[in-house]
Amino acid sequence: MKPLTQKEEEIMERYWQYGPMQIRELQTHYDEPQPHVNTLATLVKILEEKGFLGHTAITARCFQYYAKISREDYKGGALANIIDKLFGHSYLSAVSALVKTEKISVDELKALIQEVEKDSNS
Repeated sequence: MKPLTQKEEEIMERYWQYGPMQIRELQTHYDEPQPHVNTLATLVKILEEKGFLGHTAITARCFQYYAKISREDYKGGALANIIDKLFGHSYLSAVSALVKTEKISVDELKALIQEVEKDSNS
């Protein structure tokens, strides 16, 4: 999965939140000063090329865009990319780093393990 820029993520968040829409509709979901419609159109085209958005034609020159990937799938892919890049494909190293830097406590980790074990036994 290709990583997204901050601006691309902002657009995807709006498609995940509001569903399919045209670019002018997308523009209305921004606070003032709203980005120019041409800027949004360029970013939407990039997102479509990356496989995050698709479109359906409303008229010959008017398209409605929709998310082709869920927020959850994106998060999972982004996490996998970070772990691959920073921790050499090792999820264990990533969790270890979180514990060592006190981002997650040992007690929280134990509770998580118990929750996962409980879910896997169901």
